[in-house]
Amino acid sequence: MNLATIRFLTTLVMIATVIGVTSAQSPQPPVGTDYVWTEVVSGFDNPVYITHAGDSSGRLFVVEQTGYILVVQDGEILFDPFLDISDRLTEDVFQGGYSERGLLGLAFHPDYANNGFFFISHTDEIGDKRLARYTLSADDPNRADADSRVEIMHIPQPYYDHNAGHITFGDDGTLYIGTGDGGSLGDDPGAYAQDLSSLLGKILRIDVDRTEGDRMYAVPADNPFVTRDGAQPEIWSSGLRNPWRFSFDRATADLFIGDVGQESFEEVNFEAADSPGGVNYGWYWYEANTPYRATPEMRLAITPPIAEYPHMIGCSVTGGYVYRGAALPDLNGVYFFGDYCTGRTWSIVRGATGDWRVQPFIETGRIVSSFGEDQAGELYMVDFKGAILRLERAS
Repeated sequence: MNLATIRFLTTLVMIATVIGVTSAQSPQPPVGTDYVWTEVVSGFDNPVYITHAGDSSGRLFVVEQTGYILVVQDGEILFDPFLDISDRLTEDVFQGGYSERGLLGLAFHPDYANNGFFFISHTDEIGDKRLARYTLSADDPNRADADSRVEIMHIPQPYYDHNAGHITFGDDGTLYIGTGDGGSLGDDPGAYAQDLSSLLGKILRIDVDRTEGDRMYAVPADNPFVTRDGAQPEIWSSGLRNPWRFSFDRATADLFIGDVGQESFEEVNFEAADSPGGVNYGWYWYEANTPYRATPEMRLAITPPIAEYPHMIGCSVTGGYVYRGAALPDLNGVYFFGDYCTGRTWSIVRGATGDWRVQPFIETGRIVSSFGEDQAGELYMVDFKGAILRLERAS
């Protein structure tokens, strides 16, 4: 066993201690020796997400940061893009260096099979956040109508990074939108994550099936800050730095959030399905469980993460999914997440007493930009260098 391996395992013991994994009664998370991430298709340009349309077609839709949505059908990438918005992005997305801007999110309407609606999240020509709706073309199920764009939401972005951008529908048909804290390579200089008058550093929740005044959406009446003076009514939760992928457990509707850390820790947050919202996840008072600008009384106001890891073993968390597929029934109920920089993946399970147990899963050597599900609930991983992989049993 080399020094790097010893260091990795020692750090994992520390992680278990930090998140309070103490109950011997809890089930153990699976380890990766019985499973493998199998490459199923490659050739993408900076892919950042994969999802399905919920239309029983079996197709997968891959989001490229450079502005394209591509269709994977029967294991092959279709030549013509489903949608191209590359002309709406800033130039830094195409220059080959590091950029957090671009096309970042995709969510198909729950009734997409009938109405053809889908939504995208991206940064625009000056770097602001945009949410827009498109409609499927009338004559080709693999092409969107590029002229059908409807602007839903515009959020000014003060700096170029921490754009977040994930969007997904909840079980109740409302759309959840992740926003970063505004950026500036550091500690939220605008203090937006803790400011309820700002949409930054939050998860938002809106109803895209109704309009309200001059807005192309409505605010659900049960959002937690609808009646609070000075608060933005769209806010569902706060205290997030850069929520890079969140998901609902398709069996329980529980919410899992990967939130990218500042200088020391990465974290995974949890919100139960029966939550009324209004949860504060701590940033910038806390970075994971560690005080950042906090005073002792602030601990009572926040909800700590269920898992964290230090920058000794990773630098940017990528939130994942709870496995609910049929191919690997022994993984039912296990949450998987990864690290963008190292390619490491982890598994988490919850014990009968409510404690969380985390276990290193597979070191993939990939740049893990996202995870995703197909309609059957099978789990996929996105490699930013161009490949899509599926979780399978090792032969």
